[in-house]
Order: sequence, then C-alpha cells, then structure tokens
Amino acid sequence: MAFDKNLFEDIIREFTVNGDQLQEIAADFRYDLVKGLENPDESSLRMLKSYVGLPTGKETGEYLALDFGGTNVRVLRIRLEGAGKFEVVKKVAKPLRVEGVYDFVGAGSTAEQMFDFIAELVDEAVEGDHETKYLLGHTFSFPSEQTDLYNAKLIIWTKEFATAGVEGEVVNDLLKAALHRQGIDNVEPTAVINDTVAVLLAAAYKQPDIYIGSIYATGHNTCYLEPYADSAAEPMILNLESGGFMKLAPNRFDVEYDKNSEKPGEQRLEKMVSGRYMGELFGMAMAELLGEKGKAYGFTSIDMSNIIVDESAKRAQVAEIVAAKTGKTLGAEDCELVQQLASALVVRSARLVTASFVGIIWQQAGKGKPQKQHIAIDGSVYEKMPLAKENIMRALSELLGEDAAEIDTVLENGGSGLGAAIAAAMSQK
Repeated sequence: MAFDKNLFEDIIREFTVNGDQLQEIAADFRYDLVKGLENPDESSLRMLKSYVGLPTGKETGEYLALDFGGTNVRVLRIRLEGAGKFEVVKKVAKPLRVEGVYDFVGAGSTAEQMFDFIAELVDEAVEGDHETKYLLGHTFSFPSEQTDLYNAKLIIWTKEFATAGVEGEVVNDLLKAALHRQGIDNVEPTAVINDTVAVLLAAAYKQPDIYIGSIYATGHNTCYLEPYADSAAEPMILNLESGGFMKLAPNRFDVEYDKNSEKPGEQRLEKMVSGRYMGELFGMAMAELLGEKGKAYGFTSIDMSNIIVDESAKRAQVAEIVAAKTGKTLGAEDCELVQQLASALVVRSARLVTASFVGIIWQQAGKGKPQKQHIAIDGSVYEKMPLAKENIMRALSELLGEDAAEIDTVLENGGSGLGAAIAAAMSQK
C-alpha cells in the first residue's frame, strides 16, 4: 500500500512548530514564570521552592545519598573532594518489590516496613558503622509539599505506589524513626530534594556557569536558579514541574491522546515532548496513514530512534519495525516517509523543550543580555534520541540569535546520587 501524500503532509504540518510559534511559546513560558513568582495560582508552573541555592564546588566530606525515585532504591556513600571532584565510596541498590518474595510498594504494605527496609540499605552503605556521623541527602521524586530543606511531606503517591501511612507525612521523619529503630542514630537525614534539582546541583558542583537543570527522558521537568533580582531574597533553585506547562496549542493527536490518558487536561508539555508519550503519538499518526485510525500498535521511543537512524538503501530496518508492530509491509518510499514522521516528532519535542529553556534564560537576564551558561540535562531522550541535541541547539540559535553562542547543553546523568550528597553538604550552611 502507498500512503496518501496529502494526509502525510497534513500530519507533518500538525507536528511542525515554526519560528513565530517558537517565539510565542518561549514568551508565554516566561510570562508563566513571572506570574508564578507573584502568585503560583495564576501560573501553570508550580514554582516549588527547593530551599537550596547553588554549590560552590568547594564542598568536602563524606555524605550519604538516598536516591528514591521509583521501585529501585539506591544508597550511596559519596566523598566530596572539592574542586568539583568526588568519589562514590560505596553503593547499595535493591528493589522495593520482588515478585513472590516481598513487596513494600503494593496495597497492604506499610510505611514502617518500607522505611525499615531503606534503613537496612543505609546500614549496608555505612558498613555497619554506628559511630561516624553522616549527614544524609535524599532525592525523593514524588509530589511533595516542602517548607524547608528537611521538611518534605508526601502529597500523593504516583508511579503505582500504594504504601499506607506515607501520604501527608514528612518523609525524613519516617526515615529518621526507622534509622533509630535499627540503632543507626549517627546518620542524620538533613535534606530532601527533587530529582531535577539534584541534576542542577550535581552539574553545578562540577563546573561553573550552570543555572538550569532539566530531565528529558520518559518524563520531563526543569528547575532553575531564580535570581530574585528585584528583591532582597537569596537566589534559590525553583522546581517548575514544567511538564505541566499548559500554554501550548496541542494538535489533534495530542488532544485525542490526552482525552484517553490517566490524567486528562494535565501535563500538556510533558505529553508533547517526553519519551513515554512520543511513541504513542507516532503510533496514532501511523494508524491514520495505514487506514486504521484508532488502532494502537505499541510503538516506543526506542522504535522511533531505530527508525530515524536507518540508512540502509531500502530502509530495511524501518520496514522490519513497521511490519513487526502493524503487520503491514511497506515499500522503500513509504519507509522514508515513516522516517520523516518519526523525525518530525523528535524535532517538535526538542523545539518545545528549548522554548521553555529560553523562557527561563530571558527571566534570568531581566532587561540585560543572557548570561553565559551550560544547561544541564539528564535523560534518555537527550542522551540517546537522534536529532534531539542538534535541534535544541538550532532552536536556541533561532530564539536567541547571536546570544546563543554563549549557551550550550551538557549531559548530567549521575545527578540523583551526587546531587543528594551535595544537598546534605549544603544543609550545614
């Protein structure tokens, strides 16, 4: 079968963000930042305070880092050596659920069981040493209400967690009680940060001129150092929960996907850019092209990546992936169109993410010129998806003109552990 060319061009148009639209999105993002600083209720950005600024890079000492972002929990003992250098002295990692053996996340599990299990991992990380004093930083990647660097209350579990007795509680208090039950009173939890804040702290520890941290992976979020230029407030990292940015014009596939999603009307930016949704949107467009509108094929962002990189003469790998997912055999010409479609989705994703970065850069600059900086990004889409990096750079140039020469991006993929250790070190200030 051959694709309908008019339908194909119409779909590509739907996934195209032109220069004017890009400028408008960046300006709208900045507007939401300004509004959010005045009154968070008037913004689609959450503007959550982290109660921490940037590290100096001179922090030193041994600290513990608890990385709790999903069902795999890691505890690391990290030695900060100053000058942006560090060493992971000990690393312990275990899942919170092992089928048929134990389950600390499902219905019927309790806070005490879960945190006792985590305390055992901490004991392993300090190798049974109950004398040496350690401060512990905690990367906790669930919706929390925070009143200072120590106090973060879990608002609601996400990611299929159902452990009783944690929602509404200060997670560090639960951890502290569990450590006490096991006689580990020499370990003191002092800091809770979100995983995106951890990316920024880790990158800023290693090198100067880093003020924005972002996760661009299965999900998407960005944080930045707000200078509070017009007030006496100290600069502070704000977690934007930017995946929830709403001032975007979704196309018909976005609208359809959102309608049938777990949380309709929420997380608009995330649903248009992140790895979790990209494959779904691609599959919806493919279903239209194949005359099977509404059919779900289960394409993933990894399939899209493999489609984009295929340079074989007849796009044999594209044909193979499409046949495996849809049962349809495509000719070389249609396979090239499939490649263009996958590319268009990635390019749109990178451009939208960049517009959000530029909204922040304008906010940081105020009425002045954008400052020289490296944007720290963690995540599989940024690291591994073909076309993502170069289209971020291209969109920066489009939006910032010659000022874009002062700005680039860096990969920061060890943030959740190192960032938590740095937060613990900074909690002493």
